[in-house]
Amino acid sequence: MRLNVFGLVVADMPRSLAFYRRLGLDVPAAEDASPHVEHVLAGGVKLTWDTIETIHSFDPEWQPPVGGSRIGLAFECESPAEVDKVYAELLTAGYEGHKEPWDAFWGMRYAVVHDPDGNGVDLYAGNN
Repeated sequence: MRLNVFGLVVADMPRSLAFYRRLGLDVPAAEDASPHVEHVLAGGVKLTWDTIETIHSFDPEWQPPVGGSRIGLAFECESPAEVDKVYAELLTAGYEGHKEPWDAFWGMRYAVVHDPDGNGVDLYAGNN
């Protein structure tokens, strides 16, 4: 596995992208109207932004954290089977699952667990 995506959930996509443009990210202005935006950073790591509505499209119960951040980490697994395996291993080790593995409509096997501080950590692989 390798960590390769940092995702932010945003209430206002244009405002969020404008902020990150001020920090030097070359995100096209046309992306302001997108519900999901990806930007590849040096070294190949991606920073992504999703609107609250996008998150609700696959996790209707999701609520913004109170008193915390809106950052998410995603770990790419080698296969859909590895998503299931790692998810099960983390639960067995006592970590909290949030969404059991599922075949997402965007073509990936996906699962979400919480780290010890309650941050969502996604596990995913392409559905080959």
